[in-house]
Amino acid sequence: MIQVRMEFSEVKTADFRRKLDRWYRFHHRKLPWRDTKDPYKIWISEIMLQQTTVAVVIPYFKKWIALFPDVNALSKAPKKKVLKAWEGLGYYQRAKNLHKAAQIIEQSYGGQFPQDYKVLRSMPGLGPYTTAALLCFAFDKSYPMVEANVRRLMMRLLSIHCKAQPKNDRTFLPFLNCCLPQKKPGQFNQALMELGALVCKPKNPICSLCPITEFCQAYKAGEQEIIPQPKKRKYQKVEAVVAIIKKDSRYLIQKRPPKGLLAGLWEFPGGKRRENESLLQALQRETKEELGVEITNQEYLTRVNHAYTQFQVTLHAYTCSLKNNPHLKAENHRWVTLRGFRRYPFPSGSAKIIRFLEEKEGKLER
Repeated sequence: MIQVRMEFSEVKTADFRRKLDRWYRFHHRKLPWRDTKDPYKIWISEIMLQQTTVAVVIPYFKKWIALFPDVNALSKAPKKKVLKAWEGLGYYQRAKNLHKAAQIIEQSYGGQFPQDYKVLRSMPGLGPYTTAALLCFAFDKSYPMVEANVRRLMMRLLSIHCKAQPKNDRTFLPFLNCCLPQKKPGQFNQALMELGALVCKPKNPICSLCPITEFCQAYKAGEQEIIPQPKKRKYQKVEAVVAIIKKDSRYLIQKRPPKGLLAGLWEFPGGKRRENESLLQALQRETKEELGVEITNQEYLTRVNHAYTQFQVTLHAYTCSLKNNPHLKAENHRWVTLRGFRRYPFPSGSAKIIRFLEEKEGKLER
């Protein structure tokens, strides 16, 4: 049974809010989605920030808003263009859900975001946190918002010894609901998230800069470093080979299946290396299986590392030539120039190889 050791009186609750608010007003970061009540921009930023850092999101957010300034523009955009704009952010299902939800909002609600929790929650990709964020930040509705930073801060504040998992949020939600003000609830939620991100960090929290240490049970007990209990993340290591096949000034790419990991994205031909198989043997087998052709003139190009959900992937890229002409399906294969790569969405690993090719070609031209 998880125990919560602290309850607040109304006086302490007011003091807690006041000190948190004062810290936030002086120390919060100026972010492009914070000074707006536009539910569309808030929605895009919140979806992008899932599994991604603020520093990475800022340029993506600005580019996205330039390409798709509102729900109408996003709903009418081709899926390929949407996925391309998302390239590099990972977890591509987020972009697909944004596209689907935008079409629902445009077609069923005249481009206006519903303000009903259940209706919003039913939209593709809108979980409890994102729904609460939209209603709170855009429409000033008082919903508690729990993401990784708030979860960690609350667990330390109340000295809750368990893993930081959504199923354990019930241990501190009554307290959070008690503290949540009816006036400016968005600023209160932002302050908690910002304090968690900048001060109450996962490792080495900067307690000397925290405005609410007098309320923090973990700080008083010297338990900041052991709350929450650390998560053990296991990755499956995968080694793969890809064929960079060039004909004249064009490269061969293929589309991934419509379902499964990285569905619908484009990539270079290739696949996993089998046990006891050399890289070149894997390259020859994969191109034979996928394209029905044999290759020649194989030359090692580069190696890139990337993580996909539970996989840590090492991609070995080889330049090579075809011995004969393959029978390719037009809808699943393309011969594209270096510049043409910009029109197709690729997984991050493939995108790194493309950047390497661009740099190499640029050096050759100079």
